[in-house]
Amino acid sequence: MRKRFFTQLLQNRIRKFLRHPKYRWFAIIASLFYLISPLDISPDVFPVLGWIDDGLIASFIVAEVSQIALEQLKNRKKGTSVESNSTQTATVIDIDAVPLN
Repeated sequence: MRKRFFTQLLQNRIRKFLRHPKYRWFAIIASLFYLISPLDISPDVFPVLGWIDDGLIASFIVAEVSQIALEQLKNRKKGTSVESNSTQTATVIDIDAVPLN
């Protein structure tokens, strides 16, 4: 029970840390340096174990970069839809109606 609590707490901290744009890029760059570095948690000399940590880091990098790209694409679409709505409302002409008797 305590182990699950601390694991969940650690996961929540990491998620909150990665949602901050500055720290997200820091984590991506640090992960790239880890992949390039000859020092590993499990060396690549061990065929399967050595590749698992590199695979996890690579999948983390791909997931974070794709999420950043999707967020930017979504923000770009929101920006264009707001601009198109503002141009449509700018061309509307208001007319005061006068009743005919």
